[in-house]
Amino acid sequence: MTQALSLVQSVDWLAIAPPVLTAAVALVVLVADLFLPAARKPLLGWVATAGLAAAALLLLPLLDGRRHTFCLTGTPAACSYVADHFTLIVQFLVLGGALLTALLSIDTIKDHDLPAGEYWFLLLSSAAGAALLPASRDLATLVIALEVASLPAFALVGLRRGDRLSSEAALKFFLSSVAATAVMLLGVSFVYAATGSLHLSRVAHALTALPDPRLATLAGTGVALTLVGFAFKTAAAPFHFWVPDTYVGAPLPIAAYLSVVGKAVGFSGLILVTVQGFPAYADVWGPALAVLAALTMTVGNAAALRQDPARTHSAVRLLAWSSVGQAGYLLVPIAAAGYAHDPAHAVGSTVAYALMYAAVNLGAFAVAALVARTSPANRLADYRGLYHHRPLVALALGFFLLCLAGLPPGIIGLFAKVTVFSAAVDVGLGWLAVVMAVNVVIALYYYLQWTALLFRPAKAPAGEPAEQLRAPIPAALSTALALATVLGVALSGAPQLVLRFAAGALL
Repeated sequence: MTQALSLVQSVDWLAIAPPVLTAAVALVVLVADLFLPAARKPLLGWVATAGLAAAALLLLPLLDGRRHTFCLTGTPAACSYVADHFTLIVQFLVLGGALLTALLSIDTIKDHDLPAGEYWFLLLSSAAGAALLPASRDLATLVIALEVASLPAFALVGLRRGDRLSSEAALKFFLSSVAATAVMLLGVSFVYAATGSLHLSRVAHALTALPDPRLATLAGTGVALTLVGFAFKTAAAPFHFWVPDTYVGAPLPIAAYLSVVGKAVGFSGLILVTVQGFPAYADVWGPALAVLAALTMTVGNAAALRQDPARTHSAVRLLAWSSVGQAGYLLVPIAAAGYAHDPAHAVGSTVAYALMYAAVNLGAFAVAALVARTSPANRLADYRGLYHHRPLVALALGFFLLCLAGLPPGIIGLFAKVTVFSAAVDVGLGWLAVVMAVNVVIALYYYLQWTALLFRPAKAPAGEPAEQLRAPIPAALSTALALATVLGVALSGAPQLVLRFAAGALL
Protein backbone atom coordinates (compact mmCIF):
# COMPACT_ATOMS: atom_id res chain seq x y z
CA MET A 1 0.00 0.00 0.00
CA THR A 2 2.84 2.40 0.88
CA GLN A 3 4.59 1.67 -2.42
CA ALA A 4 1.41 2.35 -4.39
CA LEU A 5 0.91 5.71 -2.66
CA SER A 6 4.47 6.79 -3.43
CA LEU A 7 3.75 6.59 -7.14
CA VAL A 8 0.87 9.09 -6.93
CA GLN A 9 1.82 12.54 -8.24
CA SER A 10 0.02 15.67 -7.13
CA VAL A 11 -1.08 18.12 -9.81
CA ASP A 12 -0.75 21.87 -9.40
CA TRP A 13 -3.81 22.92 -11.38
CA LEU A 14 -3.02 26.62 -11.11
CA ALA A 15 0.41 26.09 -12.68
CA ILE A 16 -1.01 24.30 -15.72
CA ALA A 17 -4.11 26.52 -15.98
CA PRO A 18 -3.04 28.72 -18.98
CA PRO A 19 -2.52 25.90 -21.53
CA VAL A 20 -5.38 23.85 -20.06
CA LEU A 21 -7.86 26.72 -20.36
CA THR A 22 -6.73 27.39 -23.94
CA ALA A 23 -7.31 23.74 -24.85
CA ALA A 24 -10.70 23.73 -23.07
CA VAL A 25 -11.87 26.79 -25.01
CA ALA A 26 -10.77 25.05 -28.22
CA LEU A 27 -13.09 22.14 -27.39
CA VAL A 28 -15.93 24.53 -26.49
CA VAL A 29 -15.57 26.30 -29.85
CA LEU A 30 -15.50 22.99 -31.72
CA VAL A 31 -18.70 21.75 -30.06
CA ALA A 32 -20.48 25.12 -30.32
CA ASP A 33 -19.75 25.20 -34.05
CA LEU A 34 -22.00 22.15 -34.48
CA PHE A 35 -25.05 23.96 -33.09
CA LEU A 36 -24.64 27.60 -34.11
CA PRO A 37 -26.39 28.74 -37.31
CA ALA A 38 -24.22 30.29 -40.01
CA ALA A 39 -25.30 33.82 -39.08
CA ARG A 40 -24.02 33.37 -35.52
CA LYS A 41 -20.62 31.85 -36.42
CA PRO A 42 -18.78 35.16 -35.84
CA LEU A 43 -19.48 34.68 -32.13
CA LEU A 44 -16.92 31.87 -32.13
CA GLY A 45 -14.16 34.37 -32.86
CA TRP A 46 -15.03 36.50 -29.86
CA VAL A 47 -15.29 33.40 -27.64
CA ALA A 48 -11.80 32.33 -28.80
CA THR A 49 -10.42 35.84 -28.23
CA ALA A 50 -11.94 36.00 -24.73
CA GLY A 51 -10.51 32.55 -23.94
CA LEU A 52 -7.00 33.62 -24.94
CA ALA A 53 -7.31 36.80 -22.88
CA ALA A 54 -8.48 34.77 -19.85
CA ALA A 55 -5.59 32.31 -20.29
CA ALA A 56 -3.12 35.23 -20.34
CA LEU A 57 -4.67 36.65 -17.15
CA LEU A 58 -4.15 33.31 -15.44
CA LEU A 59 -0.41 34.00 -15.61
CA LEU A 60 -0.79 36.73 -12.96
CA PRO A 61 -1.27 34.39 -9.95
CA LEU A 62 1.89 32.53 -10.98
CA LEU A 63 4.19 35.55 -10.69
CA ASP A 64 4.78 35.00 -6.98
CA GLY A 65 7.19 32.09 -7.31
CA ARG A 66 8.46 28.91 -8.94
CA ARG A 67 5.97 26.08 -9.30
CA HIS A 68 6.58 22.45 -10.22
CA THR A 69 4.16 19.69 -11.07
CA PHE A 70 4.23 16.19 -12.56
CA CYS A 71 7.43 15.50 -10.62
CA LEU A 72 9.03 12.12 -9.93
CA THR A 73 8.29 11.24 -6.31
CA GLY A 74 11.39 11.40 -4.14
CA THR A 75 13.21 13.51 -6.75
CA PRO A 76 11.76 17.05 -6.73
CA ALA A 77 14.32 18.26 -9.28
CA ALA A 78 13.02 15.86 -11.96
CA CYS A 79 9.73 17.47 -13.02
CA SER A 80 7.89 17.44 -16.32
CA TYR A 81 6.24 20.86 -15.89
CA VAL A 82 7.88 23.93 -14.34
CA ALA A 83 6.24 27.38 -14.18
CA ASP A 84 9.35 29.53 -13.64
CA HIS A 85 10.10 33.05 -14.91
CA PHE A 86 11.24 31.77 -18.30
CA THR A 87 7.99 29.82 -18.72
CA LEU A 88 5.78 32.73 -17.74
CA ILE A 89 7.49 35.22 -20.08
CA VAL A 90 7.30 32.88 -23.07
CA GLN A 91 3.70 31.94 -22.25
CA PHE A 92 2.84 35.65 -22.13
CA LEU A 93 4.48 36.11 -25.53
CA VAL A 94 2.65 33.07 -26.96
CA LEU A 95 -0.80 33.90 -25.59
CA GLY A 96 -0.43 37.61 -26.38
CA GLY A 97 0.65 36.77 -29.93
CA ALA A 98 -2.25 34.35 -30.34
CA LEU A 99 -4.64 37.02 -29.01
CA LEU A 100 -3.49 39.57 -31.58
CA THR A 101 -3.69 36.87 -34.26
CA ALA A 102 -7.28 36.17 -33.22
CA LEU A 103 -8.18 39.86 -33.58
CA LEU A 104 -6.57 39.92 -37.04
CA SER A 105 -8.46 36.75 -37.99
CA ILE A 106 -12.03 37.86 -37.25
CA ASP A 107 -12.45 39.83 -40.47
CA THR A 108 -10.15 37.57 -42.50
CA ILE A 109 -12.44 34.59 -41.89
CA LYS A 110 -15.44 36.59 -43.14
CA ASP A 111 -13.65 38.12 -46.13
CA HIS A 112 -12.21 34.81 -47.38
CA ASP A 113 -15.15 32.61 -46.34
CA LEU A 114 -13.01 30.34 -44.18
CA PRO A 115 -14.68 27.67 -42.01
CA ALA A 116 -14.97 29.46 -38.66
CA GLY A 117 -15.29 26.46 -36.35
CA GLU A 118 -12.29 24.64 -37.77
CA TYR A 119 -10.20 27.83 -37.89
CA TRP A 120 -10.71 28.75 -34.24
CA PHE A 121 -10.33 25.20 -33.00
CA LEU A 122 -7.03 24.79 -34.84
CA LEU A 123 -5.69 28.18 -33.72
CA LEU A 124 -6.53 27.56 -30.06
CA SER A 125 -5.13 24.01 -30.18
CA SER A 126 -1.86 25.29 -31.61
CA ALA A 127 -1.71 28.04 -28.99
CA ALA A 128 -2.28 25.47 -26.21
CA GLY A 129 0.68 23.41 -27.43
CA ALA A 130 2.81 26.54 -27.78
CA ALA A 131 1.96 27.56 -24.20
CA LEU A 132 2.82 24.09 -22.90
CA LEU A 133 6.26 23.93 -24.51
CA PRO A 134 8.24 26.48 -22.41
CA ALA A 135 7.08 24.71 -19.24
CA SER A 136 8.15 21.27 -20.48
CA ARG A 137 11.15 19.84 -18.68
CA ASP A 138 11.39 16.37 -20.20
CA LEU A 139 12.11 15.45 -23.80
CA ALA A 140 8.85 13.54 -24.32
CA THR A 141 6.68 16.48 -23.22
CA LEU A 142 8.82 18.83 -25.30
CA VAL A 143 8.26 16.82 -28.47
CA ILE A 144 4.54 16.39 -27.79
CA ALA A 145 4.06 20.11 -27.11
CA LEU A 146 6.01 20.98 -30.24
CA GLU A 147 3.80 18.74 -32.38
CA VAL A 148 0.59 19.97 -30.76
CA ALA A 149 1.69 23.48 -31.71
CA SER A 150 2.75 22.45 -35.25
CA LEU A 151 0.10 20.01 -36.50
CA PRO A 152 -2.85 22.44 -36.37
CA ALA A 153 -0.67 25.05 -38.08
CA PHE A 154 -0.38 22.82 -41.18
CA ALA A 155 -4.15 22.83 -41.56
CA LEU A 156 -4.41 26.56 -40.86
CA VAL A 157 -1.91 27.33 -43.64
CA GLY A 158 -3.92 25.26 -46.15
CA LEU A 159 -7.40 26.30 -44.99
CA ARG A 160 -8.12 28.39 -48.11
CA ARG A 161 -9.65 25.54 -50.06
CA GLY A 162 -9.14 25.65 -53.81
CA ASP A 163 -6.25 28.11 -53.55
CA ARG A 164 -3.14 26.70 -55.23
CA LEU A 165 -0.74 28.88 -53.25
CA SER A 166 -2.36 27.83 -49.98
CA SER A 167 -2.14 24.13 -50.80
CA GLU A 168 1.47 24.43 -51.92
CA ALA A 169 2.37 26.35 -48.77
CA ALA A 170 0.73 23.76 -46.52
CA LEU A 171 2.52 20.92 -48.30
CA LYS A 172 5.96 22.53 -48.01
CA PHE A 173 5.36 23.38 -44.37
CA PHE A 174 4.12 19.86 -43.63
CA LEU A 175 7.01 18.06 -45.35
CA SER A 176 9.69 20.22 -43.73
CA SER A 177 8.13 19.89 -40.29
CA VAL A 178 7.69 16.12 -40.58
CA ALA A 179 11.33 15.77 -41.59
CA ALA A 180 12.35 17.91 -38.61
CA THR A 181 10.23 15.83 -36.25
CA ALA A 182 11.65 12.56 -37.56
CA VAL A 183 15.23 13.77 -37.10
CA MET A 184 14.43 15.15 -33.66
CA LEU A 185 12.76 11.93 -32.49
CA LEU A 186 15.76 9.92 -33.64
CA GLY A 187 18.04 12.25 -31.67
CA VAL A 188 15.84 12.06 -28.56
CA SER A 189 15.82 8.25 -28.75
CA PHE A 190 19.63 8.21 -28.91
CA VAL A 191 19.88 10.52 -25.88
CA TYR A 192 17.44 8.35 -23.95
CA ALA A 193 19.35 5.18 -24.87
CA ALA A 194 22.60 6.73 -23.64
CA THR A 195 21.30 8.32 -20.42
CA GLY A 196 18.29 6.20 -19.45
CA SER A 197 16.16 9.29 -18.74
CA LEU A 198 13.99 11.86 -20.52
CA HIS A 199 13.94 14.53 -17.79
CA LEU A 200 16.29 17.35 -18.75
CA SER A 201 17.84 17.63 -15.28
CA ARG A 202 18.69 13.92 -15.21
CA VAL A 203 19.89 13.93 -18.81
CA ALA A 204 22.25 16.82 -18.02
CA HIS A 205 23.66 14.94 -15.04
CA ALA A 206 24.05 11.65 -16.94
CA LEU A 207 25.83 13.27 -19.90
CA THR A 208 28.62 14.52 -17.64
CA ALA A 209 29.76 10.99 -16.75
CA LEU A 210 28.91 8.38 -19.38
CA PRO A 211 30.70 5.14 -18.40
CA ASP A 212 31.16 3.75 -21.91
CA PRO A 213 32.80 5.62 -24.84
CA ARG A 214 30.23 4.02 -27.14
CA LEU A 215 27.45 5.62 -25.11
CA ALA A 216 29.24 8.95 -25.39
CA THR A 217 29.27 8.61 -29.18
CA LEU A 218 25.58 7.69 -29.18
CA ALA A 219 24.74 10.64 -26.93
CA GLY A 220 26.75 13.07 -29.07
CA THR A 221 24.93 11.91 -32.18
CA GLY A 222 21.60 12.29 -30.37
CA VAL A 223 22.45 15.84 -29.29
CA ALA A 224 23.40 16.78 -32.87
CA LEU A 225 20.22 15.30 -34.38
CA THR A 226 18.03 17.00 -31.77
CA LEU A 227 19.60 20.36 -32.59
CA VAL A 228 19.06 19.78 -36.32
CA GLY A 229 15.38 19.13 -35.63
CA PHE A 230 15.04 22.41 -33.77
CA ALA A 231 16.94 24.23 -36.54
CA PHE A 232 14.07 23.28 -38.87
CA LYS A 233 11.51 24.57 -36.38
CA THR A 234 13.27 27.91 -35.92
CA ALA A 235 13.71 28.38 -39.71
CA ALA A 236 17.48 28.59 -39.34
CA ALA A 237 19.44 28.41 -42.60
CA PRO A 238 19.86 26.09 -44.44
CA PHE A 239 16.54 24.71 -43.12
CA HIS A 240 14.55 27.85 -43.93
CA PHE A 241 13.37 27.07 -47.47
CA TRP A 242 9.72 26.64 -46.47
CA VAL A 243 9.30 30.11 -44.95
CA PRO A 244 8.58 32.53 -47.87
CA ASP A 245 6.12 30.30 -49.74
CA THR A 246 4.37 29.29 -46.52
CA TYR A 247 3.88 32.91 -45.45
CA VAL A 248 2.58 33.91 -48.89
CA GLY A 249 0.17 30.96 -49.16
CA ALA A 250 -1.19 31.15 -45.62
CA PRO A 251 -3.92 33.57 -44.53
CA LEU A 252 -2.12 36.72 -43.37
CA PRO A 253 -3.02 36.30 -39.67
CA ILE A 254 -1.55 32.78 -39.75
CA ALA A 255 1.64 34.08 -41.39
CA ALA A 256 1.85 36.58 -38.51
CA TYR A 257 1.22 33.77 -36.01
CA LEU A 258 3.98 31.60 -37.48
CA SER A 259 6.44 34.50 -37.56
CA VAL A 260 5.99 35.22 -33.85
CA VAL A 261 4.46 32.29 -31.96
CA GLY A 262 6.11 29.67 -34.19
CA LYS A 263 9.49 31.24 -33.52
CA ALA A 264 8.80 31.49 -29.79
CA VAL A 265 8.05 27.76 -29.73
CA GLY A 266 11.18 26.79 -31.62
CA PHE A 267 13.55 29.05 -29.71
CA SER A 268 12.16 28.23 -26.26
CA GLY A 269 12.56 24.53 -27.03
CA LEU A 270 16.09 25.10 -28.30
CA ILE A 271 17.00 27.04 -25.15
CA LEU A 272 15.66 24.29 -22.89
CA VAL A 273 17.46 21.40 -24.57
CA THR A 274 20.80 23.23 -24.87
CA VAL A 275 21.00 25.08 -21.56
CA GLN A 276 19.15 22.61 -19.32
CA GLY A 277 19.57 19.29 -21.11
CA PHE A 278 22.90 19.35 -22.92
CA PRO A 279 25.26 21.72 -21.04
CA ALA A 280 27.92 18.98 -21.10
CA TYR A 281 28.08 19.36 -24.90
CA ALA A 282 28.27 23.15 -24.91
CA ASP A 283 31.59 22.93 -26.75
CA VAL A 284 29.69 21.25 -29.62
CA TRP A 285 26.39 23.14 -29.83
CA GLY A 286 27.90 26.56 -29.02
CA PRO A 287 30.09 26.81 -32.17
CA ALA A 288 27.43 25.06 -34.29
CA LEU A 289 24.74 27.57 -33.30
CA ALA A 290 27.17 30.46 -33.84
CA VAL A 291 27.71 29.35 -37.44
CA LEU A 292 23.96 28.82 -37.91
CA ALA A 293 23.27 32.32 -36.54
CA ALA A 294 25.72 33.95 -38.94
CA LEU A 295 24.41 31.97 -41.92
CA THR A 296 20.74 32.56 -41.06
CA MET A 297 20.94 36.33 -40.64
CA THR A 298 23.02 36.67 -43.82
CA VAL A 299 20.70 34.54 -45.98
CA GLY A 300 17.56 36.22 -44.64
CA ASN A 301 18.75 39.79 -45.07
CA ALA A 302 20.33 39.18 -48.48
CA ALA A 303 17.08 37.64 -49.78
CA ALA A 304 14.96 40.47 -48.32
CA LEU A 305 17.24 42.96 -50.05
CA ARG A 306 16.43 41.42 -53.45
CA GLN A 307 12.64 41.74 -53.26
CA ASP A 308 11.08 43.45 -56.28
CA PRO A 309 8.52 46.08 -55.14
CA ALA A 310 6.32 45.32 -58.16
CA ARG A 311 6.18 41.55 -57.55
CA THR A 312 2.92 40.08 -56.29
CA HIS A 313 3.00 39.46 -52.51
CA SER A 314 6.42 41.15 -52.28
CA ALA A 315 5.47 42.82 -48.97
CA VAL A 316 4.72 39.47 -47.33
CA ARG A 317 7.84 37.94 -48.87
CA LEU A 318 9.95 40.73 -47.46
CA LEU A 319 8.46 40.15 -44.01
CA ALA A 320 9.13 36.43 -44.42
CA TRP A 321 12.79 36.90 -45.33
CA SER A 322 13.10 39.54 -42.64
CA SER A 323 11.85 36.98 -40.10
CA VAL A 324 14.61 34.60 -41.23
CA GLY A 325 17.18 37.35 -40.68
CA GLN A 326 15.68 38.12 -37.26
CA ALA A 327 15.95 34.40 -36.40
CA GLY A 328 19.69 34.74 -36.90
CA TYR A 329 19.83 37.52 -34.30
CA LEU A 330 17.76 35.41 -31.89
CA LEU A 331 20.25 32.56 -32.24
CA VAL A 332 23.23 34.70 -31.20
CA PRO A 333 22.64 34.69 -27.40
CA ILE A 334 21.88 30.95 -27.45
CA ALA A 335 25.19 30.35 -29.21
CA ALA A 336 26.88 32.64 -26.67
CA ALA A 337 25.43 30.50 -23.87
CA GLY A 338 27.69 27.69 -25.07
CA TYR A 339 30.72 29.82 -24.18
CA ALA A 340 29.37 31.48 -21.03
CA HIS A 341 30.03 30.46 -17.43
CA ASP A 342 26.33 31.07 -16.69
CA PRO A 343 24.36 29.89 -19.76
CA ALA A 344 20.99 30.67 -18.12
CA HIS A 345 22.04 34.33 -17.90
CA ALA A 346 23.11 34.54 -21.55
CA VAL A 347 19.79 33.39 -23.03
CA GLY A 348 17.95 36.30 -21.39
CA SER A 349 18.94 38.43 -24.39
CA THR A 350 17.07 36.09 -26.73
CA VAL A 351 13.90 36.42 -24.63
CA ALA A 352 14.29 40.22 -24.51
CA TYR A 353 14.72 40.40 -28.29
CA ALA A 354 11.78 38.05 -28.85
CA LEU A 355 9.47 40.32 -26.83
CA MET A 356 10.38 43.33 -28.96
CA TYR A 357 10.15 41.37 -32.20
CA ALA A 358 6.73 39.91 -31.33
CA ALA A 359 5.09 43.29 -30.73
CA VAL A 360 6.42 45.12 -33.79
CA ASN A 361 6.25 42.22 -36.25
CA LEU A 362 2.61 41.52 -35.40
CA GLY A 363 1.96 45.23 -35.90
CA ALA A 364 3.60 45.12 -39.34
CA PHE A 365 1.43 42.15 -40.32
CA ALA A 366 -1.65 44.00 -39.04
CA VAL A 367 -0.90 46.84 -41.47
CA ALA A 368 -0.28 44.30 -44.25
CA ALA A 369 -3.70 42.76 -43.52
CA LEU A 370 -5.28 46.23 -43.77
CA VAL A 371 -3.57 47.04 -47.08
CA ALA A 372 -4.56 43.62 -48.45
CA ARG A 373 -8.24 44.57 -48.08
CA THR A 374 -7.89 47.08 -50.94
CA SER A 375 -4.79 45.65 -52.68
CA PRO A 376 -4.97 41.82 -52.55
CA ALA A 377 -1.65 41.51 -54.45
CA ASN A 378 0.04 43.11 -51.40
CA ARG A 379 3.03 44.40 -53.31
CA LEU A 380 5.50 46.81 -51.75
CA ALA A 381 4.45 49.27 -54.45
CA ASP A 382 0.92 49.22 -53.01
CA TYR A 383 2.22 50.97 -49.88
CA ARG A 384 3.31 54.03 -51.81
CA GLY A 385 1.51 57.10 -50.51
CA LEU A 386 -0.08 55.26 -47.61
CA TYR A 387 0.50 58.35 -45.46
CA HIS A 388 -1.72 60.36 -47.81
CA HIS A 389 -4.68 57.98 -47.38
CA ARG A 390 -4.14 56.70 -43.82
CA PRO A 391 -1.57 58.85 -41.98
CA LEU A 392 -1.87 57.10 -38.60
CA VAL A 393 -1.49 53.64 -40.17
CA ALA A 394 1.55 54.79 -42.16
CA LEU A 395 3.15 56.27 -39.06
CA ALA A 396 2.51 53.02 -37.18
CA LEU A 397 4.08 50.90 -39.94
CA GLY A 398 7.03 53.28 -40.17
CA PHE A 399 7.53 52.93 -36.43
CA PHE A 400 7.39 49.12 -36.62
CA LEU A 401 9.92 49.02 -39.47
CA LEU A 402 12.28 51.37 -37.63
CA CYS A 403 12.03 49.15 -34.54
CA LEU A 404 12.98 46.12 -36.64
CA ALA A 405 15.85 48.13 -38.13
CA GLY A 406 16.98 49.32 -34.69
CA LEU A 407 16.69 53.05 -35.41
CA PRO A 408 15.08 55.85 -33.38
CA PRO A 409 12.27 56.41 -32.59
CA GLY A 410 12.18 52.61 -32.40
CA ILE A 411 14.33 52.73 -29.27
CA ILE A 412 13.34 49.26 -28.16
CA GLY A 413 14.69 47.75 -31.39
CA LEU A 414 18.01 49.51 -30.86
CA PHE A 415 18.29 48.37 -27.22
CA ALA A 416 17.31 44.79 -28.11
CA LYS A 417 20.01 44.62 -30.77
CA VAL A 418 22.56 46.05 -28.34
CA THR A 419 21.77 43.31 -25.79
CA VAL A 420 22.21 40.61 -28.45
CA PHE A 421 25.43 42.23 -29.68
CA SER A 422 26.73 42.42 -26.10
CA ALA A 423 25.93 38.75 -25.50
CA ALA A 424 28.31 37.82 -28.34
CA VAL A 425 31.05 40.26 -27.37
CA ASP A 426 31.01 39.30 -23.68
CA VAL A 427 31.93 35.67 -24.44
CA GLY A 428 34.58 36.47 -27.04
CA LEU A 429 32.52 35.86 -30.19
CA GLY A 430 33.87 38.96 -31.87
CA TRP A 431 33.58 37.54 -35.37
CA LEU A 432 29.87 36.84 -34.86
CA ALA A 433 29.34 40.39 -33.56
CA VAL A 434 31.00 41.72 -36.74
CA VAL A 435 28.74 39.55 -38.94
CA MET A 436 25.72 40.81 -37.03
CA ALA A 437 26.80 44.45 -37.43
CA VAL A 438 27.18 43.98 -41.19
CA ASN A 439 23.74 42.38 -41.41
CA VAL A 440 22.13 45.17 -39.41
CA VAL A 441 23.49 47.63 -41.96
CA ILE A 442 22.15 45.50 -44.84
CA ALA A 443 18.74 45.33 -43.19
CA LEU A 444 18.67 49.12 -42.77
CA TYR A 445 18.47 49.52 -46.53
CA TYR A 446 15.28 47.55 -47.14
CA TYR A 447 13.55 48.69 -43.96
CA LEU A 448 14.25 52.34 -44.78
CA GLN A 449 13.32 51.83 -48.43
CA TRP A 450 9.90 50.51 -47.38
CA THR A 451 9.50 53.32 -44.82
CA ALA A 452 10.33 55.98 -47.42
CA LEU A 453 7.74 54.47 -49.78
CA LEU A 454 4.99 55.22 -47.28
CA PHE A 455 5.56 58.98 -47.56
CA ARG A 456 6.05 59.34 -51.31
CA PRO A 457 3.32 60.97 -53.41
CA ALA A 458 0.18 58.85 -53.43
CA LYS A 459 -0.47 56.67 -56.43
CA ALA A 460 -3.87 54.98 -56.27
CA PRO A 461 -4.17 51.59 -58.00
CA ALA A 462 -5.84 51.63 -61.40
CA GLY A 463 -9.61 51.58 -61.07
CA GLU A 464 -9.47 51.88 -57.27
CA PRO A 465 -11.60 54.73 -55.89
CA ALA A 466 -9.78 56.91 -53.40
CA GLU A 467 -12.78 56.64 -51.08
CA GLN A 468 -12.26 52.89 -50.81
CA LEU A 469 -8.67 53.44 -49.73
CA ARG A 470 -10.03 55.56 -46.87
CA ALA A 471 -12.81 53.15 -45.89
CA PRO A 472 -13.29 52.59 -42.13
CA ILE A 473 -10.99 50.00 -40.59
CA PRO A 474 -12.84 47.01 -39.07
CA ALA A 475 -13.02 47.18 -35.29
CA ALA A 476 -11.08 43.96 -34.59
CA LEU A 477 -8.29 44.88 -37.02
CA SER A 478 -8.00 48.42 -35.64
CA THR A 479 -7.88 47.01 -32.09
CA ALA A 480 -5.03 44.64 -33.01
CA LEU A 481 -3.13 47.46 -34.71
CA ALA A 482 -3.69 49.80 -31.77
CA LEU A 483 -2.55 47.18 -29.23
CA ALA A 484 0.64 46.44 -31.17
CA THR A 485 1.36 50.16 -31.54
CA VAL A 486 0.75 50.93 -27.87
CA LEU A 487 2.93 47.99 -26.80
CA GLY A 488 5.74 49.02 -29.15
CA VAL A 489 5.63 52.66 -28.03
CA ALA A 490 5.48 51.63 -24.35
CA LEU A 491 8.52 49.39 -24.75
CA SER A 492 10.40 52.15 -26.56
CA GLY A 493 9.47 54.57 -23.79
CA ALA A 494 10.67 52.20 -21.09
CA PRO A 495 13.30 49.91 -22.65
CA GLN A 496 14.51 48.92 -19.20
CA LEU A 497 11.49 46.62 -18.97
CA VAL A 498 13.00 44.43 -21.69
CA LEU A 499 16.57 44.96 -20.53
CA ARG A 500 15.63 43.42 -17.18
CA PHE A 501 15.11 40.09 -18.92
CA ALA A 502 18.53 40.33 -20.55
CA ALA A 503 20.19 41.22 -17.24
CA GLY A 504 18.90 38.30 -15.14
CA ALA A 505 18.95 34.51 -15.22
CA LEU A 506 15.48 33.27 -16.21
CA LEU A 507 16.09 29.54 -15.86
